[in-house]
Amino acid sequence: MCEDDHAGLGRRALFVTGAAAALTLGSVTFARGADHGPGTETRTVRGTLPPGSPDFVYVPVEVPSGVREIRVSYTYDKPSVPAGTPGNALDIGIFDWRGTDLGGRGFRGWSGGARTEFFIRADDATPGYLPGPVREGTWSIALGPYTVAPRGLPYEITVTLTYGEPGAVVEPTYPPDRAKGRGRAWYRGDCHLHSWYSDGRRTPAEIAALARAAGLDFINSSEHNTHSAHAHWADVAGDDLLVMLGEEVTTRNGHVVALGTDPGTFVDWRYRARDNRFGRFARQIRKAGGLVVPAHPHATCVGCNWKFGFGEADAVEVWNGPYTPDDEVALADWDSMLVASVRSATRSWIPAMGNSDAHRDPDPVGSPQTVVLADDLTREAIQEGIRAGRSYVAESKNVSLTFTASGGRGRHAGIGERLEVDRDTPVTVRLEASGAPRCVVRLVTDQGVLHTSAPLPVSGSGVVEWRTTPSYAAYVRAELRHEAAVGPLPGALAAFTNPIFLGRAQGDATHSGFCGS
Repeated sequence: MCEDDHAGLGRRALFVTGAAAALTLGSVTFARGADHGPGTETRTVRGTLPPGSPDFVYVPVEVPSGVREIRVSYTYDKPSVPAGTPGNALDIGIFDWRGTDLGGRGFRGWSGGARTEFFIRADDATPGYLPGPVREGTWSIALGPYTVAPRGLPYEITVTLTYGEPGAVVEPTYPPDRAKGRGRAWYRGDCHLHSWYSDGRRTPAEIAALARAAGLDFINSSEHNTHSAHAHWADVAGDDLLVMLGEEVTTRNGHVVALGTDPGTFVDWRYRARDNRFGRFARQIRKAGGLVVPAHPHATCVGCNWKFGFGEADAVEVWNGPYTPDDEVALADWDSMLVASVRSATRSWIPAMGNSDAHRDPDPVGSPQTVVLADDLTREAIQEGIRAGRSYVAESKNVSLTFTASGGRGRHAGIGERLEVDRDTPVTVRLEASGAPRCVVRLVTDQGVLHTSAPLPVSGSGVVEWRTTPSYAAYVRAELRHEAAVGPLPGALAAFTNPIFLGRAQGDATHSGFCGS
């Protein structure tokens, strides 16, 4: 074993990789080559990252020819710090000989802070990493100092190369784009899930079993900053479960779910809002057939709060996991965006959705779940329903809703649609609910909450009707809430719908079939 030292970061270079500044340290080199035959060689490097370090620090590793496997392990100090002071958190990943340029051509894996070691070889890799050739050239270990304590972040990295004949490269197999649907129907899904291919603890098979038990028809793979799980879902998909592929793009300024991208699509995350790069990667998601869905936009975890704006969003995740005050803020913010859309002739509306963000036991899969009206159980049809806002969010498979508006010579519209009637035409809004015992129905419009029902019966089934006009309410959406325990605050959500718009549209639709009136 040989050792090197980055202490004090004496050997370093500051450079720009397309967007944010990054730090590159001195190279790790190995003496052996293919002519030395089988065996292993190990190097260890140590250093300390100071407070204010760049978001990403690269440690180049000069990999000679004849390497069968590269293995990396690391440790770092986690000192106790006073309350309110950031401690140390150091993420890790790796890029191969193709480089670290923004866009990820050389990307070979990322485990964030979920693992302390990983390996890559032609026929296999640690979850979160991509198997494939270990070719000669400069590889780069990527360190992400998420937070750094006031006294700095001491680290140690050990790189071990194993020489020998490489294994056979395995061609990936991906799940199909369709399952056996019921034609045009309401389909239930959970599009934000984590397995052991990032920081989750469940296998794809375990997640699929829980999805079926939760009554889901579709799910979406969304690992943090890696697409390594894409090739591991084919065996658990089936006629009864559509598995879409994507990624949770986890930046320092918020997270976005790439929903239903083409198999093998990687979306880079190494930028902040100030770098003006998000639009480029949002377009990449759409070019790969996916939807752009900002996740938990008001979450309080470090780096979770959404700062990129919603101009590129196809939908927004308003409800994430167990309903909390963060979700209440997200719901209110989304409603404000709806109000702005109907007050503008050019601003379009953004549909809302909900997902579990389940990682491990006891996180429930499918709570909440997005229920989508789609023409069939295919990737394209489900995405079209989400994009159009033909959906509602329910806390479980037990909750089912029908929400319509009717008026003016038999016209009617459903969730995400527009009832095309004159401003003063009487409109009847009708909600039928089941599976929501003692829940209160609130009908919310651009003027606020205009109707609150009595609690539904203990059976959980009931009908609520309300009459209005488009001049009084430009849109109406429904919330089903559990009875509040105390005080004037509303109870936690049991379900909510995307809006029905009332009145005649002005201009051409520019997003999700709607242009603000």
